[in-house]
Amino acid sequence: MLAVGGWIGISYNEPRIDRIAAVIYGAGGGLIADEVGILLTFQGEYYWTAISYTAATMLLAFASILVLVNKYSRAILRDFVGFSGSRSGFYIAVFVAAISVAFLIDTENPVIISASATLAIAACIIILLFFVQVIRRKLHRR
Repeated sequence: MLAVGGWIGISYNEPRIDRIAAVIYGAGGGLIADEVGILLTFQGEYYWTAISYTAATMLLAFASILVLVNKYSRAILRDFVGFSGSRSGFYIAVFVAAISVAFLIDTENPVIISASATLAIAACIIILLFFVQVIRRKLHRR
């Protein structure tokens, strides 16, 4: 992450990309600083546990999503508005909301509860946006 963040920061001369490069570089530096004790003592027999893989995967996924959203924010917003106004978007949102509520009712795991609640809220927002756009279309026809 240090190498990627540094390379991005040097290669591009745009303020938005420089901020993202700084975040990636800082996260890489934080990971190195966090692991200095293990790196210096070479006591890593319990180092790579399942939580380590999960944390590294989540960090890389978050950094990748941050870079992609930064680069394609206008296209993402345009596509989201188009998706939320379509009938297929409405149907998918209803399906996701129903499944998310089913998971919320049936589990006690806090990770599943938070993920399901987030998906249910996002689905409800898409459903609400669909109805707002339908009402706007009807008002514009008059």
